[in-house]
Amino acid sequence: MRELDLAALTAQSLARIRERTPLVHNITNFVVMNDTANVLLALGASPVMAHAIEEVREMVAHAGALVLNIGTLEESWIEAMLAAGEEANVRGIPVVLDPVGAGATRFRTAATERIRAAVRVAVVRGNGAELATIAGMEARIRGVDAVSSGDPVSAARMAATRFGGAAVVSGPVDYVADATRLAEVHNGHPLMGRITGSGCMATAIVGGFLAVEPDPFLAGAEAMIAFGIAGELAAERSAGPGTFRANLIDAVAALDSDTVLSRARASVGEMDPA
Repeated sequence: MRELDLAALTAQSLARIRERTPLVHNITNFVVMNDTANVLLALGASPVMAHAIEEVREMVAHAGALVLNIGTLEESWIEAMLAAGEEANVRGIPVVLDPVGAGATRFRTAATERIRAAVRVAVVRGNGAELATIAGMEARIRGVDAVSSGDPVSAARMAATRFGGAAVVSGPVDYVADATRLAEVHNGHPLMGRITGSGCMATAIVGGFLAVEPDPFLAGAEAMIAFGIAGELAAERSAGPGTFRANLIDAVAALDSDTVLSRARASVGEMDPA
């Protein structure tokens, strides 16, 4: 397999986002809707939050990517996600899924499975317990927080197999997998886990990169590199979680090619046989 320079690819995709300002359609949760919109704006994308079933098909038709996030879930939102996902698939628009809290309740786990069965998902991103659950592995989750999740590499690999695209498992090290490749991203900072919605913001950023990078595996890796670097930069000027939250948006906006090239810490290799 040819060697991939993930830092250079990330810098190139970041430049394309800022040149093209792709529309990213989010059906996401109330807890992070504002932060998700702001982080996409800081990245250089154009966010829209539309979840009414009466308009999601029309809205997604204009998007470069669709992000589905089940964080604050109810039946009408599931129906809207299914409709938007179906329309996105018909139009060749890539879909990102964040199965927030999958494994915590039967409702969330079943909703994730309904989306998987009906919608072709390019990238699924979650914590280790969420992806282990949807991969059929043993995991423990409390609310939306992972308690135990076993091997994150196995979770990424098996989730990618089940969804047929790429999978991103977030944690101290982020793992990105598809059928043949595995990437490790070592960028990030512990403060990212101390604020509500950092994972949801990461998922939205995956959508931003997927709007300009047709390879779901690369889009997932590039997004985690860029967001991880922003987390490091924000932590350097933060007194704690409160200031970090604001500084994180500023750090995403300040990202440039030189910073990405100098700070990216990621590697990619071929997948060992399952």
